[in-house]
This record gives sequence, structure tokens and C-alpha cells, in this order.
Amino acid sequence: MGYENVKYIEENGIGILTVDRPKVLNALNGQTIREIRSVLGEVKGNEAVRVLVITGSGEKAFVAGADIGEIKDLGLKDGFDSMRTGHQMNYDIETLGIPTIAAVNGLALGGGCELAMSCSLRIVSENAKLGLPELGLGVIPGYGGTQRLARLIGKGRALWYLLTGDMIDAATSVELGLANMMVKPEELMEKTLKIAGKIASKAPLAVKMALTAVKYGLETDLETGLILEIALANLAIASEDKNEGISAFFEKRKPEFKGK
Repeated sequence: MGYENVKYIEENGIGILTVDRPKVLNALNGQTIREIRSVLGEVKGNEAVRVLVITGSGEKAFVAGADIGEIKDLGLKDGFDSMRTGHQMNYDIETLGIPTIAAVNGLALGGGCELAMSCSLRIVSENAKLGLPELGLGVIPGYGGTQRLARLIGKGRALWYLLTGDMIDAATSVELGLANMMVKPEELMEKTLKIAGKIASKAPLAVKMALTAVKYGLETDLETGLILEIALANLAIASEDKNEGISAFFEKRKPEFKGK
């Protein structure tokens, strides 16, 4: 399928989704969100893709935010529907069933920061800046920012950045736990793809179970989370991939996982 605002390629079991609106700093409008969700639907049905990398076109921005030109015309009902679409996009990313990595190459503000936070991991360029400046426009984050930022860096820190609108530089984002790694701009995709390749070499079913255990276990009490972990671990133990992994270990060879 052809897209106007995004690009998508696959290589070596890794999907690369690029938001491609550099003239507007890759801002998210309705069409772009629909195209992202369409790509996510393709990826979810493709067992050959084991990791998805999301980035932005150019060097200035990952995604600078939602398209303000669209927001200014929204009313009560349209606003709810628009925000819900953004929620669904980020939920699609978060529940894709494979790890997702945001390669943040510049500004990731508002909806862009929310998009990055929905990914499993975030690798930031040294020139990256993240933040949720919506209160300065008379609105609040509407694509999950109030919820995911607090879960990633804690309530007090999240409120600081929400209420002040201060941007978070790359080094600080790593210190806060918002990002996982900072790299030089020219090394961003190289380092990201290297990490994606490392993850892609793991057993797909076990990766999916680990993602599920963390996502849903974190939202409940420890005892319930541990029961969830046991159930998911038991599924992995019964898999063909477990047999292959153990055999490869004893035979001192690289395992060939099939996700079964």
C-alpha cells in the first residue's frame, strides 16, 4: 500500500516506520495517524517482523507534535474523537506483540513525545528534546501523555514537566528513565538497528510473553503480577522455541527460533 505521510520498509526481520512530513517537522495530522495505524496492522499480521523501529524524517524532528492547524478547528465532540484516535494509535503500538523502538532524532514534543512513550524502548540523539508543552496552548496532552509520563518517570517529575512545559534534553531524558540510551546524531539509526537486531535474535514467543508480563503486571499488585508471570512463563516453557533454545545451548550453536 502506498502512503503519503509515512514510509515503511523491512530488513532482516526489522520493520522501519518513518513519519515523513519534514516540512512541518513530522507533525501528526489525522491522515498521518491513519497511515501509521495501517502500517501497524500490516506489521501485526507479519510474523517475519520481530522488531519495529519508529523514527522521523530529517534531522530536526522525530515528531514535533500534533498538527495545531487541525486542533484549532476542533470542538467538544470532534476533539474527543480526535484524541481517541491518537490513543488508539499509541495503544496499537504498545500492544503490537513485538518490541518497538523509538529512534528520536530531534524534537519529540506533545503528540510526538506521547508516540515515543508508547514504544517499548527509546533511543535518543544527543540533539533530541522531549516534552509536553500542551498547557501553554490551553489544552492538556491527549494521546496518553499524562498517564505514560507518570508511569515512566514518577508522579512528581511528570507533574513538573507537565505543569511547566519545560523541555527535556537527551541526557536528562536518560537520567530520568524516559529514554534508554543517548547516541550521537550520525549514529542514531546504526545503533538503533544494532539493538533491534539483538532483540530480533531472541525467541519471538518469549519476547511477546515478557512484554505482556511487564505491561499488565505493572498495573496490578505484586502477587497478581507474579501469577501472571508464572502463567506466561509456563506457555513459553511449553513452546517449540524453548526446545530449540535449550538444544542450541548444549550444542553450542545459534538457535533458530520460529515463534512457536
